[in-house]
Amino acid sequence: MAAAMNVRRLICSSCCVPERRYVSNNTDNGEEMVNFLGSHRQASRRELPSKDYESLNYVSCYNKPYDEMLQTLSHTDVKLQEAFKWVLMFVIGAMTALVALFIDVGVKWLTKWKFSTVDKFIEEGSETTAAIITALFIMIAFNGGFVALASILTVFEPVACGSGIPEIKCYLNGVRMPRVVRLKTLVVKAVGVLFSVAGGLFVGKEGPMIHSGAVIGSGIPQFQCLACGGAQLNYAHFRTDRDKRDFVSSGAAAGVAAAFGAPIGGVLFSLEEGASFWNQTLTWRTLFCSMSATFVLNFFLSGIDDGMWGAFYEPGLINFGIFECGPDCYLWKALDLVIIVAIGVGGGLFGALFNTINTQITKFRIGRINTHSIALRVGEAVLVGVCTTIITFLASMELGQCRKIVSDVSNGTVGVRTYFCKEGYYNDMATLFFNSQEVAIKQLFHQEGTFSLMSLGLFFIFFFILACWTYGIMVPSGLFVPSLVCGAAYGRFVAILLEQYFGMTNIYHGTIALIGAAAFLGGVVRMTISLTVILIESTNEISYGLPILLTLMVAKWVGDLFNEGLYDIHIHLKNVPFLEWSSSKLFHNLQASDIMETDLSYIYPHTRVQSIVSMLRTTAHHAFPVVTVIDNSDDDHLITRNNLVASNNIGFKKKSVQSRAEYKRTLSMSVTSTYGSTSTGGEGLSR
Repeated sequence: MAAAMNVRRLICSSCCVPERRYVSNNTDNGEEMVNFLGSHRQASRRELPSKDYESLNYVSCYNKPYDEMLQTLSHTDVKLQEAFKWVLMFVIGAMTALVALFIDVGVKWLTKWKFSTVDKFIEEGSETTAAIITALFIMIAFNGGFVALASILTVFEPVACGSGIPEIKCYLNGVRMPRVVRLKTLVVKAVGVLFSVAGGLFVGKEGPMIHSGAVIGSGIPQFQCLACGGAQLNYAHFRTDRDKRDFVSSGAAAGVAAAFGAPIGGVLFSLEEGASFWNQTLTWRTLFCSMSATFVLNFFLSGIDDGMWGAFYEPGLINFGIFECGPDCYLWKALDLVIIVAIGVGGGLFGALFNTINTQITKFRIGRINTHSIALRVGEAVLVGVCTTIITFLASMELGQCRKIVSDVSNGTVGVRTYFCKEGYYNDMATLFFNSQEVAIKQLFHQEGTFSLMSLGLFFIFFFILACWTYGIMVPSGLFVPSLVCGAAYGRFVAILLEQYFGMTNIYHGTIALIGAAAFLGGVVRMTISLTVILIESTNEISYGLPILLTLMVAKWVGDLFNEGLYDIHIHLKNVPFLEWSSSKLFHNLQASDIMETDLSYIYPHTRVQSIVSMLRTTAHHAFPVVTVIDNSDDDHLITRNNLVASNNIGFKKKSVQSRAEYKRTLSMSVTSTYGSTSTGGEGLSR
């Protein structure tokens, strides 16, 4: 499908073959192309609905008005515009940081309110069944209500569902995605992800931050607000698609920087996964924007959470903690690379399985749920939230095991749950489920008290299935953090297995858990360079560079044997004509004429308005060539000799165009034939 979309994007939409008709050039390659596209599109149409997309004008249109505008700009004006772009980059980064601060503070407050209420019933009545059932229903009420609010919000702006990363990738690729960078989308995304994360869904708030940053990057330089009644300032220098594309790239990078405290990783993310257009100047501006987002958020989080204003102690929304294993321990050794490669293979397999299952669920959701009423989609989201609450609650209460708390741990004691355990012990399953996902990651990375293999295995299975079911429902949701949690549990399971059954007591569990998290996330999204830098910046440990990069490369290679990354899969499921970096070998010998339409829709310099209106109503695109036909036979011969394609198109058009008299005669014959047959049929019936 991706290869077929490539060819569609390479040709102007006004010249391409319509959705249900394909024209070949009577060549082998053309027939092969028609068969491939036709069969593939018919199979796709049987499964999923499709829509028409338009392209963004990323190439400057050089014409006379544009040249006149350039001549009016002085050298000082150009320098001032360049300087103003740097100011806008700082504003975009700062605003992205403030949105991240709003989401983080809101999620922490709602989560604290929910767990403190539930803990009161569990701890006060831990010996009675009635108290446990009451706590369960309170938990269901909290999570169900929060998820319902998040889903209802997306009714007002459906494009705010999901992480938004596939939509931003398509936008930066040159596809016009309706309403993807509107202010209304930002409000629904920011408020909705606050409730979906607080509602206990296995989603993250870091992914939607990329979409939020992109919306901010698109909106601020426009100096206008369509959602505010079209209010605008008289400054229209940065309203072209080309300028907006650069600001969106920087905003997306600022979103990554604010989420993970990784400004360099944000730049690389936009370069590797987002933008299809890049230059050196944009690199510097994007890095400045990412740095601004990181340090503005760091400033406020350090003051609000720790009371250390100006200390820059909290770099991003997620903090992996400090990786240290004592004086007689090493974070990793050369022999551990064999284990790291094996974990990468497992991460690639798990990621491919996750993508396959989610693909089938998404196809069912698009074909059977999204085509029905909005209430059904909201009900599905609430159902997922309730099921997640029941499974996590019962697993924590019934399947968790009591493990001894290690008192000398600095990173992993926060959030330890002691449900149904005596003093000095903690419930390992409840510690993972009854905390935010960020705290669960730190527990898996740094908690020296051992988790049981059964608890880790069950946690991985439950989390894997529920996260796979959740991604794609009608709520704002991210994928990064759930994948990290699932992978960290996988890595910690491998570390304990090696220690207990293979006698490898000298391995550091935190390192293996981190490698497992990287492997699973890499197997799902198939990112390498940017994800390596993001994880290095998040851990503040440069020595992890080689094992993380090796793990991500292996996970990507293994996963690519089965399917694509999940973001690319969702792009193709939406039938977006995404232009890949490279095309399939099937298209190397094909020419544009193999798939182009010969019956062009074009207009003449003097065309009736009625004809133009009719053309706009009967075509899906909005770009039409303006042509002049020369009736002189000598000139026609000259056109034929110089441009065979143009001659064929004009000749075909001449044969297919009717005069007004011919059209009226054909219409009258059709009407006469219709009424005549009707009358005959009526007489037959009367008889």
